[in-house]
Amino acid sequence: MNPLQLVELLKGHKNYIQTHNYPDPDAVASAYGLQYFLRCHGVDAQICYDGKVEKLSTKKMFEVFEIDVLTADSIQDMTAEDYIVAVDSQKYNANLTDLIGDEVACIDHHPTFFECTYQYGDIRKTGACSTLIAEYFYKTHTPLHPSVAAALAYGIKMDTADFIRGVTELDLDMFAYVYKQADVDKLRTMYHDVLELDDLKAYGAAIDNIYINDGVGFAWIPLDCPDALIAIISDFILSLNVVDVSIVYAVRKDGIKFSVRSERKDLDAGKMVAVVLKNCGNGGGHHGMAGGFIPKENLDRVDGMHARIEEAFMSQIRLMKRGNQ
Repeated sequence: MNPLQLVELLKGHKNYIQTHNYPDPDAVASAYGLQYFLRCHGVDAQICYDGKVEKLSTKKMFEVFEIDVLTADSIQDMTAEDYIVAVDSQKYNANLTDLIGDEVACIDHHPTFFECTYQYGDIRKTGACSTLIAEYFYKTHTPLHPSVAAALAYGIKMDTADFIRGVTELDLDMFAYVYKQADVDKLRTMYHDVLELDDLKAYGAAIDNIYINDGVGFAWIPLDCPDALIAIISDFILSLNVVDVSIVYAVRKDGIKFSVRSERKDLDAGKMVAVVLKNCGNGGGHHGMAGGFIPKENLDRVDGMHARIEEAFMSQIRLMKRGNQ
């Protein structure tokens, strides 16, 4: 897609850039970068989301990069005629609230689970959505502000786990492109003070409840733990030298939230969690990283919860291994 086509589409409209409901650094950097790109071409857009910010690193981005973001409940004047560009998510996904505006465009790096037609759609497999936004500047020779370049660099680094998860050649090329123009002091600042004291309780609970079965690390957290932290702990479990698949879940008031990671080429985390949870919840994601959820009204379907969850995932893993032999 030609990003200037997006500019033409949005001209003359009131525009919003909507991230997924629990924006992480990649989502925020993508929205911030796109907002600046559009502004350079004479189009205004406001960044918004519905949900809550759970990661301390995301909260810090708003402060360090001085990003103005609207919550959905603070937008009183959005109409059905207003245009929405979804970034780092796609329409009909469980993590993107369907606001009253018209989702005319989508820029995302995740697999598509619900087919949807956009007037402008840029959905490509990369390690980070920030990579796609960085390419917009590169392809159109649009000048990059050092602060925007730093945010995009941070988004790429975070979503690729420092270039070891889902990274593509385009991620590497675009990181090199934005880093050369980045405010390195701001980028450096983002690596300090990003862990909260309460996070340690969740780490401790996961460590106390870890169980390893044939290279699969299971850990459950008996706390009302936010999605972002569950994902971070799943990455932590995956770093163990005896684990190549991590399945971490938190038992919360509203149900059970899962975060799944895979380092194996024959075990697609997104497909795995989608199949395991299809009859009691929902899930999906990338080959290497995915998430899922079982709502509280369906918990009666997982009696003997921990043993049932382990067996469901291990059965699917065995099927996937056999299917790749």
